[in-house]
Amino acid sequence: MKHQGKALSAAAAMLSKSVLLCLFLAAFFSLAWPKSLGLAALVVFLGFVFGVFVLWFFRDPNPKVPSEDGVVVSPAHGKVDVIDELEEPEVMGGRCRRISIFLSVFDVHVQNSPVAGTVNHLKHTSGKFLNALNTESAAHNENVLVGFQLPGAQGGRVGIRLIAGLIARRIIPWIQTGESVARGERISLIQFGSRVDVYLPLSAKIEVQLGQRVRGGETVVARLG
Repeated sequence: MKHQGKALSAAAAMLSKSVLLCLFLAAFFSLAWPKSLGLAALVVFLGFVFGVFVLWFFRDPNPKVPSEDGVVVSPAHGKVDVIDELEEPEVMGGRCRRISIFLSVFDVHVQNSPVAGTVNHLKHTSGKFLNALNTESAAHNENVLVGFQLPGAQGGRVGIRLIAGLIARRIIPWIQTGESVARGERISLIQFGSRVDVYLPLSAKIEVQLGQRVRGGETVVARLG
């Protein structure tokens, strides 16, 4: 599948820097204080624990993408904590329905395309790094807004907003404007806890409930009318 392995590459880059730092600190403590080998061993152990966490955090399972026409799948793994309506002028052109999904540091952080279509909007906006548990973070935090134009007679638009959090300081899109994507295809990576908003037409039928756990690329969150 497209972009498969990119999350692992990001993990490898982070691990390589961490390993070098741990080795430097361990060598420094051993040379500066020869009797403090326990401290050096602790640094190595903590580095090992961090490495295991990074590999686990950047896991990237293959989604079981539903083939049914007209469905929108969750773009993220996490918990649905907001279902409402709001104004989204850039992608949706006005009032729309929103499903907001919170991603804790224990969730998969690779995002998937909610629909098959063409990326017709991709905009990065700098901002704050409020705790993503706060739903207001969507309005103030660093984010990337993505718009999808649906194909053929189905037409219409769907949007998602990738939102950085208190710990998540980097959003890495793997797509570009004009690119065609398949439903469930990997499209981005947010490093550590964050939030993803899904913007849908007012005619969309919501298929999830507040508090429900969803899986990126798999869980049907809505049906388009």
